[in-house]
Amino acid sequence: MPMEQSEQERLHELARFLKSRRARLSPEQAGLPHTSRRRTPGLRRSEVAQLAWISVDWYTRLEQGRDIQVSAQVLDNIAIALQLNATERRHLYVLALQQLPADYTQSVGTISPLLQRFLDQQGTSPALVTDQQLNIVAWNKASNLIYGDYEGMSLRDRNALWRTFTSPYIKQLLQEKWEMHARHRLAQFRANYGKFTGDPEWIALIDELSDVSEAFRTWWQEHDVIVGPEGKKINYHPTAGRLEFDQLSFLVSDAPDLTIVINMPSNEETFTSVQALLAQG
Repeated sequence: MPMEQSEQERLHELARFLKSRRARLSPEQAGLPHTSRRRTPGLRRSEVAQLAWISVDWYTRLEQGRDIQVSAQVLDNIAIALQLNATERRHLYVLALQQLPADYTQSVGTISPLLQRFLDQQGTSPALVTDQQLNIVAWNKASNLIYGDYEGMSLRDRNALWRTFTSPYIKQLLQEKWEMHARHRLAQFRANYGKFTGDPEWIALIDELSDVSEAFRTWWQEHDVIVGPEGKKINYHPTAGRLEFDQLSFLVSDAPDLTIVINMPSNEETFTSVQALLAQG
């Protein structure tokens, strides 16, 4: 889709979203006096503008899909006026500003028992869950035995980007594939960072990595972005030897901030080696 057409569709989607939220809210629900002379249900544009402390003309332009500048404060006023829930407010921000609210926080360190059971049932396929900052928030036994003792790591060391650029074990595990893996990880992180630009927690991680890793500092300036798994993955485990995996990743439907990553043995030799590791561990 051409860029202009895509941009126009975003604005039209914003307009449709605002109209639908306005239509579902009665004057009584909004704390306004009821009037009988209404031809359509819901609030009028003038009433939304009044509740949001903005001009009717400005709100009308926004709801008509006009390409106008809008501030976070105005969006918050509209979200309050339309009584949007947290998910709807985030959707409003993405449609209007193409970014998440500054106070948006992602899931931290908590997953459902069902998701953990899914990871555990992957057996010889190392499986883990990352959040958008590439923090590893859950894993199975195979991951623990191959990639490191996650239970014993600090929160910072459980960040996949940090560990990629600072851990000698990871460099040994990847050997000649380390640079390719590191660039891929960095590009994933950069793509996610676009949703959290300026967030202090993300800035702190970027600054720390820039201080300790020349490679990170150099490659960060290249602005590469990528979404998706690595595909073929080769590891050199200190006891199991060469391991080959095919990587698959997907979002968790009821927790879209989380990504499941599964590394499936590519051949019988890898399957047998991981199976032996599991038996020993």
